Amino acid sequence: MIQRKEFDQNLEELRQLLRQMGEHVENALSEAIVALQNLDSAKAKQIVERDIELNKLEEQVMEIGSRLIVTQQPVAKDLRRIIVAFKISSDLERMGDLAIDIAKVTTRLEGQTLIKPLIDIPKMSEMVILMLKESLQSYLDENTDLAYKMARDDDEVDHLYSQTIRELYSYMIDKPESLQQAMLLTLVGRYIERIADHATNIGESAVYLVTGHRPDLNQ
Repeated sequence: MIQRKEFDQNLEELRQLLRQMGEHVENALSEAIVALQNLDSAKAKQIVERDIELNKLEEQVMEIGSRLIVTQQPVAKDLRRIIVAFKISSDLERMGDLAIDIAKVTTRLEGQTLIKPLIDIPKMSEMVILMLKESLQSYLDENTDLAYKMARDDDEVDHLYSQTIRELYSYMIDKPESLQQAMLLTLVGRYIERIADHATNIGESAVYLVTGHRPDLNQ
């Protein structure tokens, strides 16, 4: 059995790895949106190539957490800390994949001109980046009030997503030549909306860490 001090140090390492994963996702999403706005396929390809960095961080989380379970046999909140780290790392990895999906849309639009200036999609991404920051902060600070804020923020993202879809559908009807690009932009909106869902999941994990019960923040 490892000593308590070493155990706490390993838990802190998990926290820092999750913080790094969050920063990686934040940068990937922010840069993917800028690349989309500028139809910068070279930048988008760079974002895709950096995905391996996030995967390596997730592997470290799994390795440290698994080792702690085997060697320390933690119970109660100590065990929840490790389970929550696994769950959050999974959500962050999926968020990173969705940011990559946005970058891949930009590569598919290479050589085209945007059918309209992007307004709601960047606005959605700004809201989701804030959700990511606050959901992780709710975990790091064990702040359940901040975690419950995720549900309200998610509702706002959903509303803006619906507005974006309606506008793009109208483009498809009025300008049939814009159909392919409009469809790809609806996918971008969907990817951002799903990132918001994962941020909400992180908030739920933070509540589970504190209370031992997993809530549904959307209820």
